[in-house]
Amino acid sequence: MYTTMFADHATLLKALAHPKRLEILHLLREQSLCVSEIQTMLGLPQANISQHLQQLRSVGVVRSLRNGKQLEYSLAHENFILASDLLREVLIDRASDRGAADELTLSMKEMLPLVHDPVCQMRLSPKTAAFMHEYKNTQYYFCASGCVESFMEDPTKYAK
Repeated sequence: MYTTMFADHATLLKALAHPKRLEILHLLREQSLCVSEIQTMLGLPQANISQHLQQLRSVGVVRSLRNGKQLEYSLAHENFILASDLLREVLIDRASDRGAADELTLSMKEMLPLVHDPVCQMRLSPKTAAFMHEYKNTQYYFCASGCVESFMEDPTKYAK
């Protein structure tokens, strides 16, 4: 039994062991999204998004539900976010021990203010943000790489 559990655990971790799939996991933190919405947020081709989603579906991390002509994806279990947040907290603690950059050394309790991604308006916090960028002495937080890239192309379009 333990051998099977360890093998299943390894298969799950292997499916999660890709930065874009982890971004997708965090995009689905509090909402369901269709492929085109994820594509906009990540800035990846639709085919790549579909491949990542298929891998996550195959191990039961995400599930899909047909909504008209589109499939909407959501997390199959809320504990995937809890597990990811716990691992992120370990990484922040390790960065703090090494004296890494200030944004990484904040404790999780200090990272609670809610903000919105200036590009897609997704609600997030510094804890849940995939990226942070400072522009004109203001910190902006982003849900995924596509949103930060859009911001960088024309910050004046999104800056306060």
